[in-house]
Amino acid sequence: MKMGKLGYNSDNSRYGILVCDLWELDGFRCGDTLEVWDRDTEQWIPTRMEMRWKNEWYLVGTPYSGTALEGLKVRVK
Repeated sequence: MKMGKLGYNSDNSRYGILVCDLWELDGFRCGDTLEVWDRDTEQWIPTRMEMRWKNEWYLVGTPYSGTALEGLKVRVK
């Protein structure tokens, strides 16, 4: 399991997982599954990464999109 924070990788124009400012996963593709930590409920929420037509990344079934993805605690299997 890989766990870290979401960060935007300008080299490939994708969001990936950062651990101590190093890429653990350099970029998600549309449809890739992950879990995001919900601080309010203190639970992991299963989701997937997608992109809107305006080149805006978002997490399905969550309120997170665009720059709000930056720094979110996530994990992947």
